[in-house]
Amino acid sequence: MTIEVLAGGPLTTLQDRGRSGLRRLGVPRAGALAPAWMTIANRLVGNDANAAVIECFEGGLRLSVHERAIRLAHVGDADVTLLRSGERRMLAPWRSHRSLPGDEIVLRDTGAARLAVIAVQALSVPAVLGSASTYARAGLGGLDGRALAAGDVLSCSLEPSADGDIMSEGAPARAERGCDPFEPAIAADGAPLSLQAVPGPQVDAFDAPSVDAFFATPWTLSAEADRMGARFDGPPLAHRDARSRDIVSDAIVPGSVQVPGSGKPIVMLADAHTAGGYPKIATVLSADLFRLAVQRPGTRFRLERVDTERAIELVRERAHALERHLASITTLPPDAIDTARLLNHNLVDGVTDGAEPITDPAS
Repeated sequence: MTIEVLAGGPLTTLQDRGRSGLRRLGVPRAGALAPAWMTIANRLVGNDANAAVIECFEGGLRLSVHERAIRLAHVGDADVTLLRSGERRMLAPWRSHRSLPGDEIVLRDTGAARLAVIAVQALSVPAVLGSASTYARAGLGGLDGRALAAGDVLSCSLEPSADGDIMSEGAPARAERGCDPFEPAIAADGAPLSLQAVPGPQVDAFDAPSVDAFFATPWTLSAEADRMGARFDGPPLAHRDARSRDIVSDAIVPGSVQVPGSGKPIVMLADAHTAGGYPKIATVLSADLFRLAVQRPGTRFRLERVDTERAIELVRERAHALERHLASITTLPPDAIDTARLLNHNLVDGVTDGAEPITDPAS
């Protein structure tokens, strides 16, 4: 069966876990900016945890389902609507939904976060250098190595069961919400979000006051943020001397915090290049990197200094938290009431069980 892309949105790509072990050859990892979201979304539709998902920025994605029914799930805070026979129905996040041939799926915006993840049952994407992830700068992976666009067709390798119903193999599923760190954290009263980082390999390129300032300053996420990296706005950091502003190019990994001559830190993300010539003052923990990647420009952050031993503990804690979160996913009985949809009805107008389609008042 296939899914047609009617509109791709500003930057919608296919991503999985990414390409490991190729940085020595100059090939970036790429992959999902929010790996935990990818894992949860895939589990909701019965896919392998590392299967390719659709990663959407901001909104504008519109899909059409062809040939057979399919399960899908979106994770994040996005506004996703299903259009069926002229009626609109809002699709709750963090659970799976059944979509029928002829349905259209519309992601209008991504809510509190700047991105959302959509998993499609049995989505089939060829691997390039061991991964289906799109790395657009080199035209690798995904669909012809680029963002999705109108007219693209995605394939799903579904086989019908004996009775011809591909949906009989799995019931809708739901994940528990409010489970830090898997939802976009929004600090109360505008307080900076906390990210953990270890001192970087070139921390000695900065004097002690500058290093202290880096870990004490409430930084603001600049509009200069994409899949490659995110620049912080704030008081510029001073290098130890003019010669310390550049180094002989060496390895970069996602999470590396480079400080160019401008003194404005740049945190490298999934599409980060493999080597660079700016000194690296710190490395943001992999367990915290997604919390930065999903935030909108203007979000304030504070970097908390931790040592290597504590960093390892935190990464293990987040891995165990993800395991517990996956274990919380439950199968919904066919007659279960969808409370998220129920609360979107106008109950003053009458009684409803939340099962009938919801008409979108904005339509």
